[in-house]
Amino acid sequence: MRDSITDLFDPRTEMDSDLDKVPDEGNFGFAFNDSNFSDRILRIEIMEGSSDSKSDCDGCTSLADWARNRKRRREDLKKDNGVDVAAGPEEQVLNQPDADDVLGCENDEEEAVAMVEESPSGDEAAQSNDSSWSMDCSTVVTVKTLHISSPILAAKSPFFYKLFSNGMRESEQRHVTLRINASEEAALMELLNFMYSNTLSATTAPALLDVLMAADKFEVASCMRHCSRLLRNMPMTPESALLYLELPSSVLMAEAVQPLTDAAKQYLVNRYKDITKFQDEVMALPLSGIEAVLSSGALQVASEDTVYDFVLKWARVQYPKLEERREILGSRLLRYIRFPHMTCRKLRKVLTCSDLDYEAAMKHVIEALFFKAEAPHRQRTLAAEDAASSNHRYLERAYKYRPVKVVEFELPRPQCVVYLDLKKEECENLFPSGRVYSQAFHLGGQGFFLSAHCNMDQQSSFYCFGLFLGMQEKGSVTFAVDYEFAARQKPTEEFLSKYKGTYTFTGGKAVGYRNLFSLPWDSFMAEDSPYFINGNLHLRAELTIRH
Repeated sequence: MRDSITDLFDPRTEMDSDLDKVPDEGNFGFAFNDSNFSDRILRIEIMEGSSDSKSDCDGCTSLADWARNRKRRREDLKKDNGVDVAAGPEEQVLNQPDADDVLGCENDEEEAVAMVEESPSGDEAAQSNDSSWSMDCSTVVTVKTLHISSPILAAKSPFFYKLFSNGMRESEQRHVTLRINASEEAALMELLNFMYSNTLSATTAPALLDVLMAADKFEVASCMRHCSRLLRNMPMTPESALLYLELPSSVLMAEAVQPLTDAAKQYLVNRYKDITKFQDEVMALPLSGIEAVLSSGALQVASEDTVYDFVLKWARVQYPKLEERREILGSRLLRYIRFPHMTCRKLRKVLTCSDLDYEAAMKHVIEALFFKAEAPHRQRTLAAEDAASSNHRYLERAYKYRPVKVVEFELPRPQCVVYLDLKKEECENLFPSGRVYSQAFHLGGQGFFLSAHCNMDQQSSFYCFGLFLGMQEKGSVTFAVDYEFAARQKPTEEFLSKYKGTYTFTGGKAVGYRNLFSLPWDSFMAEDSPYFINGNLHLRAELTIRH
């Protein structure tokens, strides 16, 4: 019987039908605080809190005000560190339900306190009152009495269900007492009304957050879901997104709030996908915001090396102490860096970085090198499997500079073979005059790169695919290189040479072929194009230094 009753409060049973709507459970608003439809009396004792006993949303014109008020009240509560109540002989103080039976974890900051009490008379009443309040560190400033229906409240909340069905003599009594802080009064009244009517009168984000916190405290999943939907439909800002991601852990762990936190993360990802555009803002983000941004595969960065450098820079600003910085990097941030897509040069620097624990750095570097050594089909398999995980360490981001695989030779002459793969969608996006660049690679101490273009064939006046080789360093350096471009081609799917030549590079110069495949653009991109194999264009460049 217990298992079947617990299922009533499993949020998944309601969320499967429609995450965004309050379940159609009937509107019992007419019965709220009506003795004709009630079997219990709820006595709400409103305790005197800190000097600021208003709700978190009172006087708030923004979510920033709400956050400041809540932070100040939490600090006051920590200072007071008072006991809610010392139960008298006729009172039964109920603990929160077990974690298995509720939507989320207990709120460590403010636990719901409930009592079911008899109504003693005469001397018993005086004795009971004396013993109840003798150890109380707070003062009841207001008492509200409501007529309630235990079936309605129990159907909506595991907290009230346990309160009304704890198997004890007290659960059969008519009077139930809740003890709350003054700051919670407005939110609790909204919550109780919602449990009858499935509607809220609160319309501002601060007020809805107060109700959300109360719904979490008293385990009303449907109200949490409703507040989450209303907040999600409001305009998002960086401040509100960060506030949603930094709600108490019990709220964040609730499935009902997951769509709100997902929307907050997506907002931050969309706003800061180009981390160089809002560099000052991004550097000021708290840890929860940085984690949201780094988890995205849509970051518009030059390469994963850029992500690694940014994470170190952010950590050094936010955590000046080395021990704290190492802890945060190791336990929270390194998981978001996709080491397998970093260059080998940068991976060498990872091993010597003093900000990182050496063993953790070694683990990530070895994993990256093993991935790089895998055959292409095995890499694709690992990336596909990784797509279902949360860290996506094997998946490429939307890099501005495309990753390359490089094989280097020292003898008989300095030589390197560079492999560049482009997806068909990437090639489509090049039309009519786009370019895509590879990550840098090195030969003879000099940095080189490949660039793929859609350009106009000057002789035939049609668009075509071009491939170029450039040298990074500018200046007076000259470098003679033999080069050859090749591409995989159907039906053999082997690399076939397309163009070769010799060029003496000077800094900043590039050489290549404007129409690598001797085809118009439409023929190159056609469905029967021999150059796209499983949706990918496979290019190869061989470079050899001339003596």
